[in-house]
Amino acid sequence: MGTKHSVAALLLCSTLACHAVQPIDLGGFANSASLAIKAATLTDAEVVDLANKSCAELDNQNNIAAPGSKYAKRLAAALKPLNMSKFNGKQLDAKVYLVTDVNAFAMDNGCIRVFAGLMDMMNDDEIRAVVGHEIGHVLLGHSKKSMQTAYSLQAARTAAGAASTTAATLSQSDLGDLGQKFIQAQFSQTQETAADDQSYGILYKEKLSRKGLVTLFQKLATLDNSGHSMFSSHPSSPDRAQHIQSRIDKDG
Repeated sequence: MGTKHSVAALLLCSTLACHAVQPIDLGGFANSASLAIKAATLTDAEVVDLANKSCAELDNQNNIAAPGSKYAKRLAAALKPLNMSKFNGKQLDAKVYLVTDVNAFAMDNGCIRVFAGLMDMMNDDEIRAVVGHEIGHVLLGHSKKSMQTAYSLQAARTAAGAASTTAATLSQSDLGDLGQKFIQAQFSQTQETAADDQSYGILYKEKLSRKGLVTLFQKLATLDNSGHSMFSSHPSSPDRAQHIQSRIDKDG
């Protein structure tokens, strides 16, 4: 799903300033098998470096809500109760893309992007639930795996005619493609459920309403039959809503 194309994407994935890391040298990794091995062994610092670059390029490609705009102010207010100025040791950087897509994502560097289409559809409790879900993917290591996969695909394409390509010198177009591949990556049903539970835990810890996780999926259920392939690997929205409601009933 491109960030500028309609996509009833579920939940998201995540981030910000980090220390400089050594360039990822692809010399000698021109064949796809070797690239896959290299991608699988990317360090946390290399993944954050790729996230910094790809998130920055996605920002260049999209219209971002100004700090004083209604979208930016609403997102900041909605996320403040989460009490998560940092996660995974990274400073959160949450912004709104002014596009109509129902989507959001998070990267390992702290980059969180919520799309205006999703904000128009969701209330603040639901937005917190969405962001909690995306942060959950990061904390559980799912986002790192998605970035590794996206990097492998992008590096294979880029290295096709240049064995000396490095991630540090990917063109802006390549970095944009890397970000798109990351956003398009699908999580397994097990991963989605785990991220739902992670969001539930974040909300529970901060004594915030968990009902947004239920109503969120009830709203997404209206999009389940829209034909978007991203829903194919997800547990059904009604099932996810029932799973969270059962946890609320049990925990009180």
